[in-house]
Order: sequence, then C-alpha cells, then structure tokens
Amino acid sequence: MKTLNDLFLDTLADIYDAEHRITEALPKLAEAAESDDLREAFENHLSETEGHVKKVERVFAAFKTSPYRKTCQATVGLLKEGDEFAEEFEGTAALDAALISAAQKVEHYEIATYGCLATWAGLLGKEDAQALLHEILSEEEAADETLSDIATSESNEEAMDENPVAV
Repeated sequence: MKTLNDLFLDTLADIYDAEHRITEALPKLAEAAESDDLREAFENHLSETEGHVKKVERVFAAFKTSPYRKTCQATVGLLKEGDEFAEEFEGTAALDAALISAAQKVEHYEIATYGCLATWAGLLGKEDAQALLHEILSEEEAADETLSDIATSESNEEAMDENPVAV
C-alpha cells in the first residue's frame, strides 16, 4: 500500500532529476539569450540550481534515503520545447521572449512541485526538510519574478517591434 511518504520520495526523485536536467540546460539558455540581463539571470539561476541539487540531497538524508533520480518527463518535455523555441526564434527579436516563456514554464513546474513537497514534509513531521524545501521554493519564485521583470521591461516590447501587427 502506497503512503504519503512514498509519494513524497517519488516526487523528490522526480524533482532531483529535474534539477540535474535544468543545471545542464541553463548554460545553453544563457548562451542563446540576446539580452545581457536575461543572460545574467540564467547564469545566476544556474548557481542557485546547483545549490538546489545539494539541498534536495539533504532532504533525502532527512528521510534516511540515498538520493536517486526518477526521470522527470515534464521537465524533459519543457526543456525540449525550450530548445525548439531557441531554434525557431534564433536571430529574431522574439528570441528572448521565447526563452523567457520556456524558462517560466519550468519555473512554474518547480514552484508547484516544491510547494507540494514542503507541505508533505510538514505533514510527515520533517521540519528540517520542510525548511529546505521552502528555501528552494522561495528561490524558484524569485527566479520567476526576475524573468517576468525582464519580459515586461524589455523582451516582450522588443519582440513586438520586429513583427508589428497589421492594421
């Protein structure tokens, strides 16, 4: 019979895999970005994401379980979509807006996952793990906000300039 603890560990293994994949993807996103601000945001989040991997490993330890990965199909698909956006919009003013969109989809997946994990850790009586998960959640929310700020302050407007709407 499966329990909340089983669901927690299964979901933790999923996000552990996702964080590893995101660590591999962020340098490519930074390289593809046209905007210095966006490039810097991706580079900064890479450092945070490497920290997330270590924090997730500490959460596994709190549950007396060795870290393991379960293929995160959602992240696989979202990163594939991001690669397609980068290729399709390469060399256009819409590239950064496309990269931000792809990155925010990943951030929203992470936010949802870490929110659930933090709640479940609390229910399972693992306050140390819950605190770590809340730290990651706060960093993911901040990364999402940074991407929104870049989108609204520069990337979306620049994307419109290249393809004006016909009247």
